[in-house]
Amino acid sequence: MIMTVKLILSDIDGTILNDNNIVDSGLKESIERLKQKEIPFVLASARSPKGMLPIAQKLDVLDNPIACYNGALVIKDLKNENYSTIFSHGLDNNEVEQIVKIIHDKYPKVSINLYTGADWYVEDTDKWVTIESEITEIDPIVTDVDKLVEKHQIPIHKILLVSDSAEIDKVMNYLRDAVFPNSSFYLSKPNYLEITNSNVSKEKALRELAKAYELDLKDTMTIGDNFNDVPMLKLAGLGVAMQNAPVEVKKCANVVTDSNNQNGVSKAVEKYVL
Repeated sequence: MIMTVKLILSDIDGTILNDNNIVDSGLKESIERLKQKEIPFVLASARSPKGMLPIAQKLDVLDNPIACYNGALVIKDLKNENYSTIFSHGLDNNEVEQIVKIIHDKYPKVSINLYTGADWYVEDTDKWVTIESEITEIDPIVTDVDKLVEKHQIPIHKILLVSDSAEIDKVMNYLRDAVFPNSSFYLSKPNYLEITNSNVSKEKALRELAKAYELDLKDTMTIGDNFNDVPMLKLAGLGVAMQNAPVEVKKCANVVTDSNNQNGVSKAVEKYVL
């Protein structure tokens, strides 16, 4: 089955990266063939611009848009330090302040990570920050988080809360029960709670990208492995779930490809597009 696909939006972690954080070995060649057909391959992730840069470089997709923070910040010209912003959706400043206060007061062991533009701010380099730094190959900026959010001078594109999975479950349930109408809460890993503007999702990023490219959504393909990918899998003309995705996620896709450890993304591109 070859689809009429004119744009591909793909998740990164657990999708184009295997369990050792190595890029799908067949994907760069597939992307070169996509370029010949003028089909953009767009990366979408909860990562920051700096966290996506090494992968975009390896795949040579620096000229394509990049959807960071699950679509809270979509940029182009990533190869330039002063990248161009296509659209930006920051969190509500007052809600950020309240969330940080709740974590400090009720869950002091939870690691707080704030992302604004290309910058990553933390309170200290705890074990969770060290792990994330090793994964993304980025060093965070250590600062007084309270003072940072009190100033309201910069947009916070994402809050990442990290601890053991049991603790994060408690945090997520507490925050969801509290009144934060402008914030969305979801797990990107069992112990990673991501918080973005409630108007942000990979689904909305797909809509905005399709509009920018003047494409019908039926001519788009999305690839992902986790619950935050479900909306874009449902929306695209062809939603592709990884074999390593949870059963509930696979049920929401049109097709299932091989796992992230078996080059599932490049196989899907070859099978359904090329």
